[in-house]
This record gives sequence, structure tokens and C-alpha cells, in this order.
Amino acid sequence: MKNAFFRAAAVCALFLIPAVAEAAGGFATANVNMRSGPSTRYPAVTVIPAGESVEIHGCLADLPWCDVSFYGGRGWVAGRYVQAVYRSNRVYLEPEYYRPLGIPTVVFQFDRYWDRNYRGRDFYRDRDRWRRGPDWAEERDRRDWQRREWERRQVSEERREWDRDRDDAQWDEFDANYRGVRRREGERLLRDAGRDEIRRVPECDFNDVSCEND
Repeated sequence: MKNAFFRAAAVCALFLIPAVAEAAGGFATANVNMRSGPSTRYPAVTVIPAGESVEIHGCLADLPWCDVSFYGGRGWVAGRYVQAVYRSNRVYLEPEYYRPLGIPTVVFQFDRYWDRNYRGRDFYRDRDRWRRGPDWAEERDRRDWQRREWERRQVSEERREWDRDRDDAQWDEFDANYRGVRRREGERLLRDAGRDEIRRVPECDFNDVSCEND
């Protein structure tokens, strides 16, 4: 009885294995990059032309990205650029169609995926950078930009402060010179006024009584 049960189970397994191993079929709806990870920030592997067929190996449960094959290459494409036929209709790869289309939900394991598919690629040498994920790379770029922006503002502030000090010094010099000019001009005017007063004093004839009274 047990042997018959095991034989039946083995036969069922033989029928099930091809169904599980077989990838679902789909096609690209536009010229789309097939990338080395489930994000537009991962390096591109190739471009899938619109209308070309792809094999769908699985999709992420939490992100609308799917693991596909195209002409022997392997990579990730956003589900909004891939359609499959479901009940004679073309549908985009959305979670509600995964089970009916026989598409499993998968997990992106960076090291295993890259080691298996991208050892010959130029970007593989930078795998330590990409292993931390595109969000980390974006955050690093954002911090670098903030640091450069802060440095630029510091330089600008120092330049403005230097210009302000220079302008103050120039104004002080101008003001001192202007005061000197005004002082010298005033002294000249006083001297000229004094000379005019002296010139206006009539020469008196001391024998003239009216002149003395003035």
C-alpha cells in the first residue's frame, strides 16, 4: 500500500516539475531597459525592443518588478512595461495576475543573482557599491550634494564677508579723504573770508574824526 502511494506521488511530481520550472511568457510594450536589479538605478543590461517576447521567472511581492530572460540574458523589468495574455486579454504584470498566470513571487538576492548572471559585465567590478542598494547610492549622492552645497555656501559667505570688509575699509578711506578735503576746503574758505574782511576794512586817516568813530 505504501509503495503504491509513493509511486503515485512520484508520478504526480514528474507531471508537476515541468509546470513549475517553465517560465511564463510575456512581451515588452515599449523599448525598455532590462536592468541588473529591481530599480531604475541599477545598471542596464540591455534594451528590450517593443513587442519582443520575454520569459517571466517571477515577480517581487512588494515592488512591481519582474525577473525576466531575453535572448539568453537575465534581468529585471518594471511590470508596467510587460504584458501577458490572460483569458484572451492582454494584461500588465500586476500582483492580481501572478497566481492565475503561474508567476511565482520571488526575492532579489543580490550576490547570488549577480554572481550567476553578471560576472562578465563591466559593472560587476562595482558590485560592492551596488550590493548596498540603489537607495543607499542615492542617499550617498544626496549627502555628497549637500556637503558640496554647504561648502559652496561657506565660500560664498566668506567671499561676501571679505567684500563687506573691503567695502567698509574703502568707505572709511574715502570718508577720511573726504573729511580731509572738506577740512582743507573749509580752512581755505576761512582764510579767504579773513582776507576779504581785511580787504574790506577801509584805510583810515587818523586825522579824520569820522573814520575813527567807525
